[in-house]
Amino acid sequence: MLERKGRRILAVDDTADNLLLLQIFLEAEGFEVEVASSGSTALNRLQQSLPDLVLLDVMMPGMNGLEVTQEIRSSNRTLPILLISAHDKLQVQPGLDAGANGYIQKPIDFTQLLSRIEALTA
Repeated sequence: MLERKGRRILAVDDTADNLLLLQIFLEAEGFEVEVASSGSTALNRLQQSLPDLVLLDVMMPGMNGLEVTQEIRSSNRTLPILLISAHDKLQVQPGLDAGANGYIQKPIDFTQLLSRIEALTA
């Protein structure tokens, strides 16, 4: 297992229960987790400090995950972005085309999520 202490993740989802679940799991795995309940809040947090990875829900009201990805990529080409979606790859393809590094499908397989995070932050 790689050293995770000090590695920071910004989790973005408009559903409070999803955020709490992600936060509990990731903190138990040794990550520092910051949460945002909207795309605009996420972008504000990113202006304050950059995490090691962004976990980003695709379907959110207001600014969706695709728009957040595009906004991040307009100023930062290297920050890893992992999309989270209840839909299949066809639905998240625009986010991947906009520069996201991959996606995880809901319901989340936490073993797969951890693997993807490790690969993107190694």
